[in-house]
Amino acid sequence: MQNQKTISEIIGLWKADKKQYVKKSSYSAYILLVENHLLPVFGNSVSVEEYDVQAFVFQKLSEGLSQKTIKDILIVLKMVLKFGSKNKLIDYTPLEIQFPTEREKQGIEVLSRTNQKRIMNYVQENFTFRNLGVYICLSTGIRIGEICALTWSDIDTENGIIAVRKTIQRIYIIENGKRHTELLLDTPKTKNSIRDIPMTKDLLKILKPLKKIMNSNFFILTNDAKPTEPRTYRNYYKKMMQNLNIPELKFHGLRHSFATRCIESNCDYKTVSVILGHSNISTTLNLYVHPNLEQKKKCIEQMAKILR
Repeated sequence: MQNQKTISEIIGLWKADKKQYVKKSSYSAYILLVENHLLPVFGNSVSVEEYDVQAFVFQKLSEGLSQKTIKDILIVLKMVLKFGSKNKLIDYTPLEIQFPTEREKQGIEVLSRTNQKRIMNYVQENFTFRNLGVYICLSTGIRIGEICALTWSDIDTENGIIAVRKTIQRIYIIENGKRHTELLLDTPKTKNSIRDIPMTKDLLKILKPLKKIMNSNFFILTNDAKPTEPRTYRNYYKKMMQNLNIPELKFHGLRHSFATRCIESNCDYKTVSVILGHSNISTTLNLYVHPNLEQKKKCIEQMAKILR
């Protein structure tokens, strides 16, 4: 093919093009995968064969990368190759890559009802703005970046609604071979993540008197014009759990716990999906809807009844 370029050269052109269309956070995530994984292996090549990519996948699995991370890398690789093909820089045949069957799927980690009540009672008895953030997460299922970005203007106590419109994340910036990080306040990842979440009566009771006296532009976790970032808040949460002598649970487990309590309360799955900001209901179903033994027994008995 004429004008054939190396993968490294194609990536350079793809980066300049992609930067025009995607959010800064998405772009930085793509570039990190390119720099750390794709360029070292494929950068000097002028073509990418399926067997090379399959070998790449097995190599990354042996290095301990998760299948999800490797699939994210392959998504970026395919974007680069399709861009190169579209611009007649490289021949591209769709890749059919296989992954080993995952025999054991780790279950999601959630708080027991007892420990969830303990945390919520503790926050009510030991009020700080950072503690309040944990209570809000357990009452709404919002993500750590979303709670860090939440300001008092997002709290509507008249209608009992929390408006999720922003998120905070620290992103890696790679420019001219140099790396640095940057704290980014931006809109959420997808349009589904922009949502209004009703408050529980207990949460509204806490927030209503506070809302009247707070600066609307201040961030809730700091009660200041400057936010805290997810990494810092995650460390705070970890110490809080240790002080309460509650088994270690990732911060995202608060979101899982909220969703699990909703499902246990027989909330309809579509509504839970919308509250969580999932892009589609299948994500909610796959993560949280797992019938327990009692539900299975009930199902079998109902089936048997019609045969009697």
